Amino acid sequence: MSAPELDVDDLFADDPMTQPLTYPGRIPPASGLFADGQYTRLDVVDGEPAEAWVLDTDLGRLDDHLDQLRVAPMSERHRVIAVGSNAAPSQLHRKFVNHDVRPVIPLTIADVTGIAPGVSAHINRNGYIPAAPIAVPGETSRLFVLWLDDPQLEILDATEPNYDRRLLPLDSFPVVLTSGVPLEACFAYVGKHGCLSDEGQTLRLTEQRALISRVLGLSAELRNLCGSTVAEFITQVQNPAVREAAYEIFRLEGWARPQPEFTETPAPSM
Repeated sequence: MSAPELDVDDLFADDPMTQPLTYPGRIPPASGLFADGQYTRLDVVDGEPAEAWVLDTDLGRLDDHLDQLRVAPMSERHRVIAVGSNAAPSQLHRKFVNHDVRPVIPLTIADVTGIAPGVSAHINRNGYIPAAPIAVPGETSRLFVLWLDDPQLEILDATEPNYDRRLLPLDSFPVVLTSGVPLEACFAYVGKHGCLSDEGQTLRLTEQRALISRVLGLSAELRNLCGSTVAEFITQVQNPAVREAAYEIFRLEGWARPQPEFTETPAPSM
């Protein structure tokens, strides 16, 4: 059965940097190729690696199309698991638009065992509370894998100052494409500040308005600092001093949980 048609206008209608409450952005319903401000569906070929998947609109095999575009083939790309807005074409467009690197990036859906989208113990300068991977042994999440060439990976690294890129060991975090093909070890961006927890339970990523409301409800000190409403929070935390004070509250009140399960797997340098 083929995937549903994608409404490209919907995918690029907004982005979390300009509209914080839309975080993590509009996530595609199917694998695809993000290229030059457009998203083209990739049809999965059962039992085949992603380079053999077929692009909608009669563009043929993915690797053949990448060759026609004169960009790196799949075999020369780095695999990065997206747990938040990096899976949103609008956010990718926003991150790459001011750089001289052409953003031709395949996004493939995979089943990832051992991690799930949690909540980072920091606040984005645009006002939203972003995602971070959390370790959930035995649990499987369906997530996007981005395939980046060297310059693209360097740019994405630069857009993630509050994260460390880590190589996830296959024995703990196996990744299998929806075609049934397992991948070699993938990278993930792990929060430098740890992840948010409530009474010892790591928080899961939810709709942004509900998430901000929950976090504000946990602390009178945070409400005094950031305001008692979602709108007040978004406005206040755009001040760097307020964000730093909020991080201190996270730490002092015991919400920020370190993640040693990730920090022992540093990414190799570029």
